[in-house]
Amino acid sequence: MNQRPPLHLDGNCLAGPLSQVFALDPTTARWWCPECRTPSSVGELHVYGPEPGLTGRCPGCAQLALRVVTQPGHLWLQLGTGQGAFRFVLPPSSS
Repeated sequence: MNQRPPLHLDGNCLAGPLSQVFALDPTTARWWCPECRTPSSVGELHVYGPEPGLTGRCPGCAQLALRVVTQPGHLWLQLGTGQGAFRFVLPPSSS
């Protein structure tokens, strides 16, 4: 019997690496704008909002870097200009 290994793993294998990232101060994360190549940290982004959420833009050219939208019980995170977003379930005390 010839069994091939799976071509992909499920997303649970990302828990270890992502737990290291999300435990750090996110404002220190570096970002390079794909439009103008300006390097900046999340803390240096120009942020607009608060409704319907906070939008972080490149300080050099205003390219969208990220969006954060909070709703009761959830936080949505969109990175860059791509479609889709990650939804995180917030602990009850954060709602």
